[in-house]
Amino acid sequence: MSLAPHPVTGQPFESPVPPGTGWPGDSATAATPVARTAAQAHALACTSPDVAELDARVTVCRACPRLVEWRETVATRGRRASFADQPYWGRPGAGFGDPEAEVLVVGLAPAANGTNRTGRMFTGDRSGDWLYAALHRAGYASQPQSLASGDGLTLRGMRIVAAVRCAPPGNKPTTAEKATCAHWLDRDLELAAPRLRSMLALGSIAWDATLGSARRLGWQVPRPKPRFGHAAEAVLTTPEGRAVRLVGSYHVSQQNTFTGKLTEAMLDAAVARLGQV
Repeated sequence: MSLAPHPVTGQPFESPVPPGTGWPGDSATAATPVARTAAQAHALACTSPDVAELDARVTVCRACPRLVEWRETVATRGRRASFADQPYWGRPGAGFGDPEAEVLVVGLAPAANGTNRTGRMFTGDRSGDWLYAALHRAGYASQPQSLASGDGLTLRGMRIVAAVRCAPPGNKPTTAEKATCAHWLDRDLELAAPRLRSMLALGSIAWDATLGSARRLGWQVPRPKPRFGHAAEAVLTTPEGRAVRLVGSYHVSQQNTFTGKLTEAMLDAAVARLGQV
């Protein structure tokens, strides 16, 4: 068994990190129920009583064999050279942020050497650098950098989730994998609905996943289906009559930020829409 020190706490961990061993922010334990099929993921998502238990169940999910193999292979034999001396989380990424959030950010999936390494959404890679800097400028994030779990970062009034919770090979989850993981997103929206005001979808996959979840939960979604684009907007209505604004943004991937397809000003403008009535 190979152990490596956590970059913040110095505590030694295996890779992948076993649940309940003290990783900062890990809400799972050895007793957390594990989904091994799509049907089990559905059942465990639906019966999660609150955000903390939902996150715990997400982080031990093993319902998609291809994703399990990939995330664990990266964690054990495929680490980036610059992080070779660090432990890798190697598990699905839980939601991160305020459990009483009025705003949700929906991403695509964990990065192999980002969330899959650090155990926290958009943490430890260039995408996170962009996103958290923007959230800090808007007053949602306590600090502009997100380097590692346990670094003190908190979110106020916002929670970050993803359409797919495991790092996929080539950043491309299959249709079946997206469908299996959709159960977790459905429950995230359901738990947030009583206070939810707005959502930011980072990229077209997150946009489509959010609209799909809203429909399955019985929300009113405009027809024809709202088209994704940067600064696109749609108003969704919960069964209780609450209006929820969905805002689209190009993803904070290096492909978009390095080429100028997404600029800081564009991202700031999209984030600013989340707080408007």
